[in-house]
Amino acid sequence: MDPVLAWIVGGGLAMSAIAMVGSATLVLSERTLQRVLLPLVAFAAGSLLGGAFFHMLPVGLEAGMSDVAVYALVLAGFAVFFGLEQFLHWHHCHRADVACKKPLTYLILIGDGLHNFLGGLAVAGTFLIDIRLGVVTWLAAAAHEVPQELGDFGVLVHGGWEKRRALFYNVLSALTFLAGGLIAYAASFRLDLSFLAPFAAGNFIYIGAADLIPEVKAHAELRANVVHFAAFAAGVALMLAVKLTLEP
Repeated sequence: MDPVLAWIVGGGLAMSAIAMVGSATLVLSERTLQRVLLPLVAFAAGSLLGGAFFHMLPVGLEAGMSDVAVYALVLAGFAVFFGLEQFLHWHHCHRADVACKKPLTYLILIGDGLHNFLGGLAVAGTFLIDIRLGVVTWLAAAAHEVPQELGDFGVLVHGGWEKRRALFYNVLSALTFLAGGLIAYAASFRLDLSFLAPFAAGNFIYIGAADLIPEVKAHAELRANVVHFAAFAAGVALMLAVKLTLEP
């Protein structure tokens, strides 16, 4: 098997497996879950923004495209995810205690499926450019998936879904990440997919800035704000450390 294809398939299956982390909401107390969840959200925001600015944008700028083309692709990636949420009338749910009506649970699954499909396209595109970049991009995406899946699973259960059914469909929607990756791999034989790096940067900037940061900013308690900012800074620092480590 082509090593790049192996990474894409392995990464897709691993990302789908992350959907099972939602079952942790069944064993953790509400207090413990909230104590862990929001710092994870802040860490994910930092990882996504760090991955976008330290890894994906530089690759786009070094790929031979014009600066205008790179920035246009970043904006396109941002706009596509914004449009996806507008179209579905749904805002990512990262807190397990959010009370949602049952129809919204179907929108969450549809939105997750589309989101993961686009993510699979983008991450596979970075694997096709450079395996190391693909690994970094996958790690940043995975950091976002953990808190999202915790929240989504909680919403499905609170929306009236039986626990095993909620877990099954959550994993099923995550498999679209692998589908997107395989389509990107097949398309790479006819198309230059280097444009997916800045496009993925726009995706990551949108998720981090528009979806995740609003969940953790301006908390009523000063201590919580400090913890959230520290977690955010740790996510950025991790991506910078990886960048400096991987540079020749």
